[in-house]
Amino acid sequence: MLLTNAQIVTLQRDDDFGLIADGAIALDGDRIGWVGSAGDVPDVYRTHKIRDLGGRLVTPALIDCHSHIVFGGNRASEFELRLNGASYEEVARAGGGIVSTVTATRAASTETLLADALTRVDAMIAEGVTMIEVKSGYGLDCDTELKMLRVARQIARVRPVDIKTSFLGAHAIPAEYMGKADAYIDDVCIPTLRAAHAEGLVDAVDGFCEGIAFDATQIARVFDVAVELGLPVKLHAEQLSNIGGARLAAKYGALSADHVEYVTLADAQAMGAASVIAVVLPGAFYTLRETQVPPIQAFRDNGVAMALATDCNPGSSPLVSPLLAMNMGCTLFHMTPLEALLGVTAHAAAALGETDRGRIVTGARADLCVWHAGHPAELSYRIGFNPLHSRIFRGSI
Repeated sequence: MLLTNAQIVTLQRDDDFGLIADGAIALDGDRIGWVGSAGDVPDVYRTHKIRDLGGRLVTPALIDCHSHIVFGGNRASEFELRLNGASYEEVARAGGGIVSTVTATRAASTETLLADALTRVDAMIAEGVTMIEVKSGYGLDCDTELKMLRVARQIARVRPVDIKTSFLGAHAIPAEYMGKADAYIDDVCIPTLRAAHAEGLVDAVDGFCEGIAFDATQIARVFDVAVELGLPVKLHAEQLSNIGGARLAAKYGALSADHVEYVTLADAQAMGAASVIAVVLPGAFYTLRETQVPPIQAFRDNGVAMALATDCNPGSSPLVSPLLAMNMGCTLFHMTPLEALLGVTAHAAAALGETDRGRIVTGARADLCVWHAGHPAELSYRIGFNPLHSRIFRGSI
């Protein structure tokens, strides 16, 4: 297929949209065979079936590189508690927070978890998403963690979307191990990671490095097993405080450090030196009414690429819209529209270890979005508006 009469946002570099005003894209199966000005289409592609895009904007398809979309129940009641003055940490220490979702997820059947997750997946697909990272972490026992990862894998079999899984066994301390975090790591987390890897359910290993979860030494023990198994790592780091998570991520050459509100200049320098992506998550910042903004300028100054994601989860970011996340990234964190778009395309791909998508270049995956828009800044500018015209996944509309 030859896509013509398009305004193409190639994102070939990180400092420019790479806009081709009257462009064409030749698709060879699930790959991009050629991209350039309409007048320069090679003869070999002129016999392709032509699809006129009517001057619409074309970008790489969107990628949600941080989500928890498989879970049981919801936490609307805790949302109300926080509005009445309780902090996120207070809710968690009172037995709410992640632990309450653990109870609901353990009780839910595989069928229920899948059906509920698909409602969220469908909303993301409708906004042009073609790849979603899905974390475990609401089971905190072997059976439920494996159940969650199997459901995540099943999503890609019933919907036209790619799924990357992250094992997040070190997400919280379950009630039965309260006060025994090290025992939980030894008895549950590490054995479950090994079992999930043996079943082919894990693409990366994540952890929650925070005062209400696990410290850097405990996370390092999980990461050591990930390294042994040949799995990349990523980390929830410096969301509510700074206890060394970003430096730990840099030490292990993590794909990403996520949240990163309390990252210091030294942390940003370490992340830049280790090529760790900073995944900023404005949905959680907004929902929790936080005030500590990620150090965006420090990331820029130290060459830290920034990805942007929904952090879709039942407690701190019940958000399924990457477009709204882009607007939040600009309005709350002062990212530019270019940074926001890179954050849900090329940099999101990098945060998942993917090198063949997120930019419109020859040889890349033919995952594209066609928008009712005249300029890429419109994608970050509008609020609660979906301008998607069509989504191209693996070369098919």
